[in-house]
Amino acid sequence: MPSTRRHFLQTTGAAGLALSPAMAQQAKISANDHIQIATIGMGGMGTADTNSSLAVPGVKLVAVCDVYEGRLIRAKEVAGKDLFTTRNYKEILDRKDVDAVIIGTPDHLHAQIAIDAMNAGKDVYCEKPMIQKVEQGHAVVATQKKTGRILQVGSQRVSSIEYEKARQLIQAGAIGELNLVEAWWDRNSAIGAWQYSIPPDASPENIDWERFLGPAPKRPFEPIRLFRWRNYQDYGTGVAGDLFVHLFSGMHYIVGATGPTRIFATGGLRFWKDGRDVPDVMLGLYDYPKTDKHPAFTLALRVNFVSGAGETSGLRFVGSEGVLTIGRGVTLSKHPREKEPGYTISTFPAAVQKEFLKQYHAKYPPRPNTPDSMDGETEERYQAPRGYSDHRHHHQNFIEAVRTRKPVIEDALFGFRAAGPAVLSNVSYFEQRPVLWDPVNLKVKG
Repeated sequence: MPSTRRHFLQTTGAAGLALSPAMAQQAKISANDHIQIATIGMGGMGTADTNSSLAVPGVKLVAVCDVYEGRLIRAKEVAGKDLFTTRNYKEILDRKDVDAVIIGTPDHLHAQIAIDAMNAGKDVYCEKPMIQKVEQGHAVVATQKKTGRILQVGSQRVSSIEYEKARQLIQAGAIGELNLVEAWWDRNSAIGAWQYSIPPDASPENIDWERFLGPAPKRPFEPIRLFRWRNYQDYGTGVAGDLFVHLFSGMHYIVGATGPTRIFATGGLRFWKDGRDVPDVMLGLYDYPKTDKHPAFTLALRVNFVSGAGETSGLRFVGSEGVLTIGRGVTLSKHPREKEPGYTISTFPAAVQKEFLKQYHAKYPPRPNTPDSMDGETEERYQAPRGYSDHRHHHQNFIEAVRTRKPVIEDALFGFRAAGPAVLSNVSYFEQRPVLWDPVNLKVKG
Protein backbone atom coordinates (compact mmCIF):
# COMPACT_ATOMS: atom_id res chain seq x y z
CA MET A 1 0.00 0.00 0.00
CA PRO A 2 1.31 3.48 -0.74
CA SER A 3 2.37 5.80 2.02
CA THR A 4 0.12 8.90 1.87
CA ARG A 5 0.80 12.37 3.21
CA ARG A 6 -1.98 14.96 3.19
CA HIS A 7 -1.31 18.69 3.23
CA PHE A 8 -3.64 21.67 3.38
CA LEU A 9 -2.60 24.63 1.28
CA GLN A 10 -2.39 27.72 3.42
CA THR A 11 -4.30 30.91 2.77
CA THR A 12 -4.85 34.11 4.67
CA GLY A 13 -7.77 36.47 4.85
CA ALA A 14 -11.46 36.17 5.59
CA ALA A 15 -13.88 33.60 4.21
CA GLY A 16 -11.12 31.26 3.10
CA LEU A 17 -9.94 33.57 0.28
CA ALA A 18 -6.31 33.29 -0.73
CA LEU A 19 -4.73 36.73 -0.46
CA SER A 20 -1.26 37.86 -1.43
CA PRO A 21 0.48 40.20 1.07
CA ALA A 22 -0.56 43.15 -1.09
CA MET A 23 -4.18 41.95 -1.09
CA ALA A 24 -4.17 41.52 2.67
CA GLN A 25 -3.52 45.26 2.99
CA GLN A 26 -6.77 46.05 1.21
CA ALA A 27 -8.80 45.69 4.40
CA LYS A 28 -8.42 49.45 4.83
CA ILE A 29 -9.17 51.10 1.50
CA SER A 30 -8.80 54.83 1.13
CA ALA A 31 -11.36 56.81 -0.84
CA ASN A 32 -8.83 57.37 -3.63
CA ASP A 33 -8.32 53.63 -4.00
CA HIS A 34 -11.95 52.76 -4.72
CA ILE A 35 -12.43 51.06 -8.09
CA GLN A 36 -15.60 51.65 -10.10
CA ILE A 37 -16.48 48.92 -12.55
CA ALA A 38 -19.01 48.32 -15.30
CA THR A 39 -20.12 45.01 -16.79
CA ILE A 40 -20.77 44.51 -20.49
CA GLY A 41 -22.87 41.37 -20.90
CA MET A 42 -24.85 40.34 -17.80
CA GLY A 43 -25.44 36.70 -18.60
CA GLY A 44 -24.34 33.86 -16.33
CA MET A 45 -20.60 34.51 -16.39
CA GLY A 46 -20.94 38.29 -16.55
CA THR A 47 -23.04 38.18 -13.38
CA ALA A 48 -20.69 35.75 -11.63
CA ASP A 49 -17.68 37.89 -12.56
CA THR A 50 -19.42 41.01 -11.29
CA ASN A 51 -20.25 39.41 -7.97
CA SER A 52 -16.67 38.18 -7.53
CA SER A 53 -15.25 41.65 -8.20
CA LEU A 54 -17.74 43.25 -5.84
CA ALA A 55 -16.58 40.85 -3.11
CA VAL A 56 -13.22 42.67 -3.15
CA PRO A 57 -13.14 45.62 -0.70
CA GLY A 58 -13.45 49.03 -2.30
CA VAL A 59 -15.15 47.97 -5.57
CA LYS A 60 -18.40 49.53 -6.79
CA LEU A 61 -20.62 48.69 -9.76
CA VAL A 62 -21.71 51.87 -11.54
CA ALA A 63 -22.97 50.72 -14.95
CA VAL A 64 -24.23 47.67 -16.82
CA CYS A 65 -24.77 46.90 -20.51
CA ASP A 66 -26.76 44.09 -22.09
CA VAL A 67 -28.74 43.66 -25.30
CA TYR A 68 -31.67 42.09 -23.39
CA GLU A 69 -33.69 44.66 -21.45
CA GLY A 70 -34.70 42.07 -18.87
CA ARG A 71 -31.14 41.75 -17.63
CA LEU A 72 -30.87 45.51 -17.25
CA ILE A 73 -34.05 45.51 -15.19
CA ARG A 74 -32.67 42.67 -13.07
CA ALA A 75 -29.39 44.53 -12.54
CA LYS A 76 -31.27 47.51 -11.11
CA GLU A 77 -33.36 45.21 -8.93
CA VAL A 78 -30.15 43.89 -7.39
CA ALA A 79 -27.82 46.93 -7.46
CA GLY A 80 -30.31 49.78 -7.06
CA LYS A 81 -32.24 52.16 -9.25
CA ASP A 82 -29.29 54.57 -9.57
CA LEU A 83 -27.32 52.04 -11.61
CA PHE A 84 -26.70 53.26 -15.17
CA THR A 85 -27.89 50.76 -17.79
CA THR A 86 -27.66 50.69 -21.57
CA ARG A 87 -27.81 48.37 -24.57
CA ASN A 88 -24.87 50.15 -26.23
CA TYR A 89 -21.50 49.27 -24.69
CA LYS A 90 -19.87 52.40 -26.13
CA GLU A 91 -21.97 54.46 -23.71
CA ILE A 92 -20.20 52.56 -20.93
CA LEU A 93 -16.79 53.39 -22.41
CA ASP A 94 -17.68 57.09 -22.65
CA ARG A 95 -18.28 57.33 -18.89
CA LYS A 96 -15.52 59.03 -16.90
CA ASP A 97 -16.52 57.28 -13.67
CA VAL A 98 -15.72 53.78 -15.00
CA ASP A 99 -12.22 52.56 -14.15
CA ALA A 100 -12.53 49.00 -15.45
CA VAL A 101 -14.95 46.85 -17.41
CA ILE A 102 -15.89 43.20 -17.25
CA ILE A 103 -16.62 41.68 -20.66
CA GLY A 104 -19.10 38.83 -20.36
CA THR A 105 -20.55 38.92 -23.87
CA PRO A 106 -20.65 36.05 -26.39
CA ASP A 107 -17.20 35.14 -27.73
CA HIS A 108 -17.57 36.83 -31.12
CA LEU A 109 -17.67 40.25 -29.41
CA HIS A 110 -14.76 39.83 -26.97
CA ALA A 111 -11.86 41.10 -29.05
CA GLN A 112 -13.45 44.28 -30.42
CA ILE A 113 -14.95 45.36 -27.10
CA ALA A 114 -11.63 44.71 -25.33
CA ILE A 115 -9.79 46.81 -27.91
CA ASP A 116 -12.35 49.61 -27.71
CA ALA A 117 -12.26 49.57 -23.90
CA MET A 118 -8.47 49.78 -23.67
CA ASN A 119 -8.42 52.59 -26.24
CA ALA A 120 -10.98 54.38 -24.07
CA GLY A 121 -8.62 54.18 -21.08
CA LYS A 122 -10.39 51.34 -19.28
CA ASP A 123 -8.81 48.29 -17.68
CA VAL A 124 -10.40 45.04 -18.83
CA TYR A 125 -11.41 41.71 -17.37
CA CYS A 126 -12.31 39.67 -20.47
CA GLU A 127 -14.03 36.33 -20.23
CA LYS A 128 -12.27 33.48 -21.99
CA PRO A 129 -11.57 32.85 -24.76
CA MET A 130 -10.07 36.26 -25.41
CA ILE A 131 -10.69 35.80 -29.14
CA GLN A 132 -13.12 33.88 -31.32
CA LYS A 133 -10.79 33.62 -34.30
CA VAL A 134 -7.02 33.39 -34.25
CA GLU A 135 -6.72 36.37 -36.61
CA GLN A 136 -7.99 38.67 -33.81
CA GLY A 137 -5.23 37.92 -31.33
CA HIS A 138 -2.42 40.19 -32.47
CA ALA A 139 -4.64 43.30 -32.43
CA VAL A 140 -5.63 42.70 -28.80
CA VAL A 141 -2.02 42.15 -27.76
CA ALA A 142 -0.88 45.25 -29.65
CA THR A 143 -3.62 47.39 -28.10
CA GLN A 144 -2.70 46.36 -24.58
CA LYS A 145 0.94 47.11 -25.28
CA LYS A 146 0.13 50.49 -26.85
CA THR A 147 -2.30 51.67 -24.17
CA GLY A 148 -0.60 50.21 -21.10
CA ARG A 149 -3.97 49.11 -19.73
CA ILE A 150 -4.49 46.07 -17.53
CA LEU A 151 -6.17 43.19 -19.36
CA GLN A 152 -6.81 39.94 -17.54
CA VAL A 153 -8.45 36.97 -19.22
CA GLY A 154 -11.01 35.03 -17.20
CA SER A 155 -9.47 31.57 -16.87
CA GLN A 156 -9.31 31.49 -13.10
CA ARG A 157 -7.02 28.46 -12.79
CA VAL A 158 -4.08 30.76 -13.40
CA SER A 159 -4.83 32.29 -9.95
CA SER A 160 -5.54 28.98 -8.19
CA ILE A 161 -3.37 28.07 -5.22
CA GLU A 162 -3.72 24.43 -6.27
CA TYR A 163 -2.29 25.17 -9.69
CA GLU A 164 0.47 27.21 -8.10
CA LYS A 165 1.32 24.24 -5.87
CA ALA A 166 1.40 21.94 -8.90
CA ARG A 167 3.66 24.43 -10.66
CA GLN A 168 6.08 24.48 -7.72
CA LEU A 169 6.19 20.69 -7.50
CA ILE A 170 6.85 20.19 -11.21
CA GLN A 171 9.49 22.92 -11.32
CA ALA A 172 11.20 21.27 -8.35
CA GLY A 173 11.45 18.01 -10.33
CA ALA A 174 8.86 16.08 -8.34
CA ILE A 175 7.84 13.94 -11.32
CA GLY A 176 11.17 13.96 -13.15
CA GLU A 177 11.08 14.75 -16.85
CA LEU A 178 7.59 15.50 -18.18
CA ASN A 179 6.54 13.45 -21.22
CA LEU A 180 2.71 13.47 -21.31
CA VAL A 181 -0.16 15.64 -20.09
CA GLU A 182 -3.76 14.40 -20.10
CA ALA A 183 -6.63 16.82 -19.52
CA TRP A 184 -10.38 16.26 -19.45
CA TRP A 185 -13.72 17.88 -18.77
CA ASP A 186 -16.82 15.68 -18.74
CA ARG A 187 -20.44 16.77 -18.24
CA ASN A 188 -23.83 15.11 -18.22
CA SER A 189 -26.50 17.77 -17.77
CA ALA A 190 -28.60 20.01 -19.98
CA ILE A 191 -27.26 23.24 -18.47
CA GLY A 192 -23.72 21.86 -18.62
CA ALA A 193 -24.36 21.34 -22.34
CA TRP A 194 -25.47 24.99 -22.69
CA GLN A 195 -29.23 24.48 -22.82
CA TYR A 196 -29.70 27.71 -20.91
CA SER A 197 -33.16 29.09 -20.05
CA ILE A 198 -34.87 31.37 -22.56
CA PRO A 199 -37.01 34.15 -21.01
CA PRO A 200 -40.66 33.91 -22.08
CA ASP A 201 -40.76 37.66 -22.78
CA ALA A 202 -37.92 37.57 -25.36
CA SER A 203 -38.98 39.75 -28.29
CA PRO A 204 -37.56 42.20 -30.84
CA GLU A 205 -38.90 45.00 -28.62
CA ASN A 206 -36.76 44.16 -25.59
CA ILE A 207 -33.72 42.69 -27.38
CA ASP A 208 -31.28 44.65 -29.53
CA TRP A 209 -30.89 41.86 -32.08
CA GLU A 210 -28.62 43.74 -34.49
CA ARG A 211 -26.23 44.70 -31.70
CA PHE A 212 -26.06 41.06 -30.59
CA LEU A 213 -25.26 39.90 -34.11
CA GLY A 214 -22.48 42.45 -34.47
CA PRO A 215 -19.97 41.07 -37.00
CA ALA A 216 -21.80 37.72 -37.26
CA PRO A 217 -23.89 36.89 -40.34
CA LYS A 218 -27.24 38.71 -40.49
CA ARG A 219 -30.31 36.59 -39.81
CA PRO A 220 -33.92 37.04 -38.61
CA PHE A 221 -34.69 37.32 -34.89
CA GLU A 222 -34.25 33.94 -33.20
CA PRO A 223 -33.85 34.27 -29.41
CA ILE A 224 -32.48 30.76 -28.92
CA ARG A 225 -29.33 31.90 -30.71
CA LEU A 226 -28.86 34.70 -28.19
CA PHE A 227 -29.57 32.82 -24.98
CA ARG A 228 -27.83 29.61 -26.10
CA TRP A 229 -25.15 31.27 -28.18
CA ARG A 230 -22.42 28.78 -27.22
CA ASN A 231 -24.17 26.21 -29.45
CA TYR A 232 -23.43 28.13 -32.65
CA GLN A 233 -20.22 28.78 -34.55
CA ASP A 234 -21.39 32.29 -35.46
CA TYR A 235 -21.13 33.53 -31.86
CA GLY A 236 -19.25 31.00 -29.76
CA THR A 237 -16.24 28.70 -29.95
CA GLY A 238 -17.81 25.41 -28.88
CA VAL A 239 -16.25 23.09 -26.35
CA ALA A 240 -12.76 24.17 -27.44
CA GLY A 241 -13.26 27.84 -26.58
CA ASP A 242 -15.41 27.21 -23.53
CA LEU A 243 -13.44 24.40 -21.86
CA PHE A 244 -10.28 23.45 -23.79
CA VAL A 245 -9.05 27.00 -23.18
CA HIS A 246 -9.34 26.55 -19.40
CA LEU A 247 -7.21 23.42 -19.62
CA PHE A 248 -4.67 25.12 -21.89
CA SER A 249 -4.45 28.08 -19.53
CA GLY A 250 -3.91 25.98 -16.43
CA MET A 251 -1.43 23.67 -18.09
CA HIS A 252 0.54 26.53 -19.68
CA TYR A 253 0.80 28.22 -16.29
CA ILE A 254 2.01 25.08 -14.51
CA VAL A 255 4.55 24.02 -17.13
CA GLY A 256 5.58 27.45 -18.45
CA ALA A 257 4.58 26.46 -21.99
CA THR A 258 3.92 28.90 -24.83
CA GLY A 259 1.95 26.52 -27.01
CA PRO A 260 1.97 23.50 -29.31
CA THR A 261 3.43 23.24 -32.80
CA ARG A 262 0.87 20.75 -34.14
CA ILE A 263 -2.86 20.58 -33.41
CA PHE A 264 -5.29 17.82 -34.30
CA ALA A 265 -8.90 17.53 -33.10
CA THR A 266 -11.72 15.09 -33.71
CA GLY A 267 -15.11 14.24 -32.21
CA GLY A 268 -18.73 14.68 -33.16
CA LEU A 269 -22.27 15.63 -32.23
CA ARG A 270 -23.44 12.52 -30.38
CA PHE A 271 -26.31 13.41 -28.08
CA TRP A 272 -27.36 17.07 -27.91
CA LYS A 273 -29.02 17.21 -31.32
CA ASP A 274 -30.98 20.36 -30.51
CA GLY A 275 -30.08 22.42 -33.56
CA ARG A 276 -26.55 23.26 -32.48
CA ASP A 277 -23.77 23.17 -35.05
CA VAL A 278 -20.82 22.37 -32.76
CA PRO A 279 -19.75 18.97 -31.36
CA ASP A 280 -20.61 17.72 -27.88
CA VAL A 281 -17.66 15.30 -27.82
CA MET A 282 -14.22 16.60 -28.77
CA LEU A 283 -10.70 15.25 -28.40
CA GLY A 284 -7.45 16.97 -29.26
CA LEU A 285 -3.79 15.98 -29.55
CA TYR A 286 -1.03 18.60 -29.33
CA ASP A 287 2.74 18.38 -29.79
CA TYR A 288 4.72 20.71 -27.53
CA PRO A 289 8.36 21.31 -28.49
CA LYS A 290 11.32 21.34 -26.13
CA THR A 291 12.05 24.77 -24.61
CA ASP A 292 14.32 26.08 -21.88
CA LYS A 293 11.39 25.62 -19.45
CA HIS A 294 10.23 22.10 -20.29
CA PRO A 295 11.08 19.03 -22.41
CA ALA A 296 9.06 18.04 -25.46
CA PHE A 297 5.75 16.44 -24.48
CA THR A 298 2.34 15.52 -25.84
CA LEU A 299 -0.96 16.93 -24.58
CA ALA A 300 -4.22 14.97 -24.91
CA LEU A 301 -7.49 16.84 -24.25
CA ARG A 302 -11.04 15.51 -23.95
CA VAL A 303 -14.38 17.22 -23.47
CA ASN A 304 -17.48 15.02 -23.36
CA PHE A 305 -21.04 16.27 -22.89
CA VAL A 306 -22.41 12.72 -23.03
CA SER A 307 -20.70 11.53 -19.86
CA GLY A 308 -22.49 9.23 -17.46
CA ALA A 309 -20.52 10.42 -14.45
CA GLY A 310 -21.79 13.91 -13.77
CA GLU A 311 -19.21 16.69 -14.12
CA THR A 312 -15.49 16.13 -13.60
CA SER A 313 -12.37 17.87 -14.86
CA GLY A 314 -8.67 17.66 -14.27
CA LEU A 315 -5.11 17.45 -15.48
CA ARG A 316 -2.63 14.58 -15.20
CA PHE A 317 1.10 15.22 -15.65
CA VAL A 318 3.11 12.07 -16.35
CA GLY A 319 6.85 12.19 -15.77
CA SER A 320 9.79 9.85 -15.61
CA GLU A 321 9.69 9.69 -11.80
CA GLY A 322 6.02 10.12 -10.92
CA VAL A 323 2.55 11.42 -11.76
CA LEU A 324 0.89 14.65 -10.61
CA THR A 325 -2.89 14.91 -10.86
CA ILE A 326 -5.12 17.95 -10.34
CA GLY A 327 -8.74 17.12 -9.74
CA ARG A 328 -10.04 17.43 -6.23
CA GLY A 329 -6.85 18.97 -4.96
CA VAL A 330 -3.33 18.05 -6.06
CA THR A 331 -2.03 14.48 -5.81
CA LEU A 332 1.63 13.55 -6.31
CA SER A 333 2.21 9.82 -6.79
CA LYS A 334 5.59 8.14 -6.82
CA HIS A 335 5.75 4.63 -8.25
CA PRO A 336 9.36 3.37 -8.23
CA ARG A 337 10.45 1.57 -11.34
CA GLU A 338 11.77 -1.96 -10.92
CA LYS A 339 15.51 -1.88 -10.39
CA GLU A 340 15.94 -5.02 -12.49
CA PRO A 341 14.91 -5.10 -16.17
CA GLY A 342 14.01 -8.80 -16.08
CA TYR A 343 14.71 -11.18 -18.92
CA THR A 344 13.13 -13.30 -21.67
CA ILE A 345 15.56 -16.15 -22.30
CA SER A 346 13.38 -19.27 -22.55
CA THR A 347 13.97 -19.59 -26.30
CA PHE A 348 17.78 -19.51 -25.92
CA PRO A 349 19.83 -22.74 -25.81
CA ALA A 350 20.39 -24.06 -22.27
CA ALA A 351 24.08 -23.15 -22.27
CA VAL A 352 23.32 -19.63 -23.43
CA GLN A 353 20.63 -19.25 -20.74
CA LYS A 354 23.13 -20.33 -18.09
CA GLU A 355 25.71 -17.81 -19.26
CA PHE A 356 23.08 -15.06 -19.51
CA LEU A 357 21.91 -15.68 -15.92
CA LYS A 358 25.50 -15.66 -14.66
CA GLN A 359 26.08 -12.22 -16.18
CA TYR A 360 22.63 -10.98 -15.13
CA HIS A 361 22.99 -11.92 -11.47
CA ALA A 362 26.47 -10.44 -11.35
CA LYS A 363 24.96 -7.12 -12.44
CA TYR A 364 21.73 -7.47 -10.44
CA PRO A 365 22.41 -9.50 -7.28
CA PRO A 366 19.26 -11.05 -5.78
CA ARG A 367 17.81 -8.93 -2.99
CA PRO A 368 17.30 -10.47 0.45
CA ASN A 369 13.74 -11.36 1.45
CA THR A 370 13.52 -8.79 4.25
CA PRO A 371 11.18 -5.86 4.98
CA ASP A 372 13.97 -3.40 4.18
CA SER A 373 14.28 -4.76 0.63
CA MET A 374 10.67 -3.91 -0.26
CA ASP A 375 10.04 -1.09 -2.74
CA GLY A 376 7.80 1.66 -1.40
CA GLU A 377 5.22 3.85 -3.10
CA THR A 378 4.38 7.32 -1.84
CA GLU A 379 1.46 9.63 -2.37
CA GLU A 380 1.15 13.25 -1.29
CA ARG A 381 -2.15 15.14 -1.38
CA TYR A 382 -2.60 18.89 -1.20
CA GLN A 383 -6.03 20.38 -0.49
CA ALA A 384 -7.20 23.99 -0.52
CA PRO A 385 -9.09 25.16 2.58
CA ARG A 386 -12.84 24.69 2.70
CA GLY A 387 -14.62 27.53 0.90
CA TYR A 388 -11.64 28.54 -1.23
CA SER A 389 -12.62 29.95 -4.66
CA ASP A 390 -10.10 30.41 -7.45
CA HIS A 391 -12.70 32.53 -9.27
CA ARG A 392 -12.81 35.06 -6.43
CA HIS A 393 -9.03 34.88 -6.15
CA HIS A 394 -8.73 35.66 -9.86
CA HIS A 395 -10.84 38.80 -9.44
CA GLN A 396 -8.82 39.84 -6.41
CA ASN A 397 -5.71 39.65 -8.57
CA PHE A 398 -7.40 41.76 -11.25
CA ILE A 399 -8.54 44.48 -8.84
CA GLU A 400 -5.11 44.55 -7.21
CA ALA A 401 -3.53 45.07 -10.64
CA VAL A 402 -5.98 47.89 -11.42
CA ARG A 403 -4.96 49.58 -8.16
CA THR A 404 -1.21 49.00 -8.29
CA ARG A 405 -0.66 48.89 -12.10
CA LYS A 406 1.41 45.75 -11.63
CA PRO A 407 1.10 43.33 -14.58
CA VAL A 408 -1.14 40.29 -14.34
CA ILE A 409 -0.06 36.80 -15.37
CA GLU A 410 -2.98 36.13 -17.70
CA ASP A 411 -2.58 39.21 -19.87
CA ALA A 412 -3.38 39.56 -23.57
CA LEU A 413 -0.29 37.62 -24.66
CA PHE A 414 -0.99 34.76 -22.25
CA GLY A 415 -4.63 34.82 -23.32
CA PHE A 416 -3.67 34.60 -26.99
CA ARG A 417 -1.33 31.69 -26.31
CA ALA A 418 -4.16 29.78 -24.62
CA ALA A 419 -6.96 30.77 -27.00
CA GLY A 420 -4.90 30.25 -30.17
CA PRO A 421 -4.61 26.44 -29.98
CA ALA A 422 -8.17 26.24 -28.62
CA VAL A 423 -9.82 28.00 -31.56
CA LEU A 424 -7.47 26.25 -33.98
CA SER A 425 -8.83 22.98 -32.58
CA ASN A 426 -12.11 24.02 -34.18
CA VAL A 427 -10.33 24.63 -37.48
CA SER A 428 -8.80 21.16 -37.26
CA TYR A 429 -12.15 19.58 -36.37
CA PHE A 430 -14.28 21.24 -39.05
CA GLU A 431 -11.65 21.04 -41.80
CA GLN A 432 -10.60 17.51 -40.77
CA ARG A 433 -6.88 18.21 -40.87
CA PRO A 434 -3.94 18.91 -38.56
CA VAL A 435 -2.98 22.56 -38.06
CA LEU A 436 0.64 23.67 -37.72
CA TRP A 437 1.15 26.53 -35.27
CA ASP A 438 4.08 28.80 -34.43
CA PRO A 439 3.66 29.34 -30.65
CA VAL A 440 6.43 31.95 -30.48
CA ASN A 441 5.21 34.26 -33.22
CA LEU A 442 1.59 33.13 -32.82
CA LYS A 443 0.94 32.37 -36.47
CA VAL A 444 -0.52 29.48 -38.43
CA LYS A 445 2.16 27.83 -40.54
CA GLY A 446 1.60 26.56 -44.07
